[in-house]
Amino acid sequence: MIPSYLSNLFEKQSYNPDNFFLIAGPCVVEGEELVMEIADKVSKICRRLEIPYVFKASYRKANRTNAASFTGLGDSVGLDLIKKVGDTFQLPTTSDIHAHEEAAEAAKYIDILQIPAFLCRQTDLLIAAAETGKIVNVKKGQFLNGPSMKFAVEKIQKAGNNKVMLTERGNFFGYQDLVVDYRNIPWMSEHGVPVIMDCTHSLQQPNQTSGVTGGNPNLITTIAKAAIATGADGLFIETHPNPAVALSDGANMLHLSKLENLLEQLVRVRKAVI
Repeated sequence: MIPSYLSNLFEKQSYNPDNFFLIAGPCVVEGEELVMEIADKVSKICRRLEIPYVFKASYRKANRTNAASFTGLGDSVGLDLIKKVGDTFQLPTTSDIHAHEEAAEAAKYIDILQIPAFLCRQTDLLIAAAETGKIVNVKKGQFLNGPSMKFAVEKIQKAGNNKVMLTERGNFFGYQDLVVDYRNIPWMSEHGVPVIMDCTHSLQQPNQTSGVTGGNPNLITTIAKAAIATGADGLFIETHPNPAVALSDGANMLHLSKLENLLEQLVRVRKAVI
């Protein structure tokens, strides 16, 4: 069930309330043409399938492995373009923030503040996000289990904001891989908040000696189907028309041409399990 604070964001969309919701877009804002193309295509697919949709793109990537990696076009440019996408296609939007001083500024442009997994225990960041009054989506740390995320939820709620979501994105397994423990989906649901499956970053292969994170996007379908079957309320999927030339996380992203077929399958899975 989508809570009212989330369904209110979808009031300009026609959707089936029994469907999962989708958070999707490129990893980072690379330029206006790209974000507009992706938002246009994904929103049309979601309208046809009656899936509520949130556009996602990072206005700045602050956690790159290699110091030479692309981090963004500049905060104001990135935020302006995300807001333009939301206004043009009548979509709610989200992006990640990395420090408490970013929260208030980002909240002027986006509807959902996303907290990166590595920062899910940063109290000042969680409180600053909460104080904006926006929905706060906290990614579960790769080093935590679902039950322990109650403390992140409590920090936000005690700051006066009950609009919280949690995202599962896998746990460290060895040194260069992640594994998804699907028990975390029902465990995090017990905290009384919507739970999202990050189908992109749960397939990362971090800590590569090349300085570029690897990935296994051919398993996105598997991750997504299992997440729906185990009760996820939403899915997070980064997508790009040409992942091979993407400026961030190209090794993890789903090719945009494959998204429609995947969502069609997932709608059928959802109908089978509700």
